Amino acid sequence: MSLTIAAFGEIVGKPGIYSIRQAVKKLREERSVDFIMANGEGATGGFGIGKNHSIYLKKIGIDALTTGEKTYYKKDMVEHLKKASYMVRPANYPPGNPGWGWRLFDAGELQIGVITLLGQSGFQRVHLSNPFTFLPALVEKVRSITPYIILQFHATTTAEKNSMFFLADGTVSAVVGTHTKTLSADARIFPGGTAVITDNGRCGSLDSVGGLDPEIEIRKFISQIPERSADCWKNLEAQGVIIELDSDGKAVSIELLRIPVETPEEEKK
Repeated sequence: MSLTIAAFGEIVGKPGIYSIRQAVKKLREERSVDFIMANGEGATGGFGIGKNHSIYLKKIGIDALTTGEKTYYKKDMVEHLKKASYMVRPANYPPGNPGWGWRLFDAGELQIGVITLLGQSGFQRVHLSNPFTFLPALVEKVRSITPYIILQFHATTTAEKNSMFFLADGTVSAVVGTHTKTLSADARIFPGGTAVITDNGRCGSLDSVGGLDPEIEIRKFISQIPERSADCWKNLEAQGVIIELDSDGKAVSIELLRIPVETPEEEKK
């Protein structure tokens, strides 16, 4: 049996939550999708994800929510991760940390494994174990159960992400890069049957700085004075990829997913 998976990019703030809610509804109506996942790293104000937002995103149809270096930014998420079976935080966090680094999910009659790993370059507040040494043992464990495996690699540099593509080729169904919140144009299938993309973009405002109000972000660069970021509601879009897998868990196709979303009247300024 084959599987069709939609992997949405990072959800940024309330505009991102609104965008993905509209996009999931549209996607369900227009495409036959077996499984929907998204990166919830920035759902709560652009910095981490809170318990209530995670529950809401699950209710609107996200089967699996992944995180990254901001996994524990919201206090209520630390406790919630202990029982939130729909969430997958990076597996290379210290042993014993709340949450799971990989999970099995039902997709119709099949099971799909979702693994998350955090890269090493560019993260000043979080320094986790080497993701490249973590991957082989994780994949071996998941492949003993299912051939359908999606790896979300939350990393900063294209070099680190592409190195992971080559390491993972032929062992997982797809490697989806996240963190930079900019949809890249390099979606492709490697020789071993692994679909890859450097970054699957974001859900939220395109006329923004990473989904946030550009005036404030510019001001912070100029003044060097910390200031609270703000949502941006201009030019909304839900971005990601759709990946088709064959009965062996190999990728058949990967295509960019871009769903424009109309800004609600009350947010138009």
